Amino acid sequence: MSKPTEGRVALIGGGGVRAPLVVYGVNEVAQALGAEEMVLWDPDATRLAIMVALGKAIVAEFGGSLRVRGASSIEEAIEGSRFVLNSVRVGGIAGRAADEMAAIARGYPGQETTGPAGIAMALRTVPVAIEQARLVERLSPEAWLVNFTNPAGLITQAVSRHTRANIVGICDTPTELFHNIARALGLPNEDVICDYVGLNHLGWVRGVWHNGQDVFDRLLEDETLLRQLYLAPLFDVRMIRALRLIPTEYLFFYYERQRALANQRSQGASRGAEIEQLNVTLIDTLTSRLNAGDGHGAVQAYAAYLNQRSGSYMKLEAEGGSAFDEGVELDVDPFRVSSGYHRIAIDVMSALTGARPATIVVNTRNQGAIPGLPDDDIVEIASHIDRNSITPEATDALPDAVLGMVQSVKAYERAVIDASLTGDWLTARKAMLIHPAVGEWSPSQQLLEGLFGHAHDDGECLCEGRIPWSVARPSA
Repeated sequence: MSKPTEGRVALIGGGGVRAPLVVYGVNEVAQALGAEEMVLWDPDATRLAIMVALGKAIVAEFGGSLRVRGASSIEEAIEGSRFVLNSVRVGGIAGRAADEMAAIARGYPGQETTGPAGIAMALRTVPVAIEQARLVERLSPEAWLVNFTNPAGLITQAVSRHTRANIVGICDTPTELFHNIARALGLPNEDVICDYVGLNHLGWVRGVWHNGQDVFDRLLEDETLLRQLYLAPLFDVRMIRALRLIPTEYLFFYYERQRALANQRSQGASRGAEIEQLNVTLIDTLTSRLNAGDGHGAVQAYAAYLNQRSGSYMKLEAEGGSAFDEGVELDVDPFRVSSGYHRIAIDVMSALTGARPATIVVNTRNQGAIPGLPDDDIVEIASHIDRNSITPEATDALPDAVLGMVQSVKAYERAVIDASLTGDWLTARKAMLIHPAVGEWSPSQQLLEGLFGHAHDDGECLCEGRIPWSVARPSA
């Protein structure tokens, strides 16, 4: 165990394709964070080496003094770090694609954090995330664990209940929606306040103010404005008006399940399957350019990848499009955009140092902020963040239209966390039964078999005894 070093930030899952974007963000605010070094760790040493090299190229490209290096062990990365960012994907992108396609084959939309594939992701990830959090608790107990790992709210819930690590869960989805609302209204981001409430990937905006003036009805009444809030046509504007709530994009997999499934089936693909292809091309390109000493070319290739990935978001599910359609790419500088994956991370860390206190939507303990939910439930809510403190802002009760859904998802989260830690098949089926995007008992057996297989090589049924969710895969 060691006291945290103000100058070090660690990233667990540093071989992931988002790691260099986070390096850019930390480098940009290194002075405010007091960050001198960023240490990446990943079980895939080859991927780790590529992302460390690209991180160094990014610092060289944009200027800065942040040192970037890889760690030979997760313990080396964690010990002495002031912040530990966690962004892991158990089974990799291939595992995500397989889970999504298994769900689609059995009549459910394939999405990594919701529905059957999201349940599989939770079962695989919770034990690993808790083990890593316990390392943070032991090796750097004063550090903040900043959780990117999906399902972000559920993982934050599991870690907060089963460890003493200082954890906050983050996601860029709410902030992206806030910025889209401001952009649609033609107003500066800083002048627009959104009343947001919910859970991670299950949240809604229920009020919008511009310099203290209520502009929510103006937004709801203008179909053109509402259609500018999403990259793809997700929701019927009449539904938004009926609810008087503006949903985040992940509600598409609750409110439009059949449309999502039909579009995925028409393409014969899922988002995860397309990202897997994008990633293969990216890694090949980065390897070639970095080996040739072309750091600038590697950074440019990475920026193009980010724009293609972001620009094609939800195109497949909402309209049967593809990440490989002509013209889907965004025409922006993905490093300098005002919102995104890296922005939320650096904003939260900067606030936690006390250098830049702020109110940010994060995943944290409810502490009475949302009436009707337990105090220790993790919710996604605007919170005041200052040096080593996060205080959720009290808000009104959840509207009737979404209260039951939120309570059901929290009950599902508790059940799936229990199933992940006990390895119990029936508890996993119960979690599927509770989940609003599944909600049936009989299909849960085939879904779990499709996601995890039904027998070991020796023929022993996986539904007997403790299931090793993190390594179980469908049998061939």
